[in-house]
Amino acid sequence: MGIAKSSGFSSGNEMQRIIDAARSPQWSIGVGRSGQIMATKDSGDIGRPWVITAERSGRGMRVSLYQPGDDPEVEGEVIDELKGNPREMGRQLRSILEETTLDSKS
Repeated sequence: MGIAKSSGFSSGNEMQRIIDAARSPQWSIGVGRSGQIMATKDSGDIGRPWVITAERSGRGMRVSLYQPGDDPEVEGEVIDELKGNPREMGRQLRSILEETTLDSKS
């Protein structure tokens, strides 16, 4: 299965550069099912992690937060936007990951 939607990225290489720059010790980060960047963090509830995604939106990327148990296939709570080159977007994403306050609804 190749790249489904035209994401605007010339290659998975740019996506990888964003991921490399965004790495944070508390989060697992990689490419999600629909080609977006997906970061997960253990919520203490097995199989129900916190999830933050970044997906192409206009010239940047839209960052969404999902509570434990939320379905990341549907629209999440948009919390920020990334802009700039892959390295800058990765740094912005790392800041978001490290600064987001995680409060369970439950």
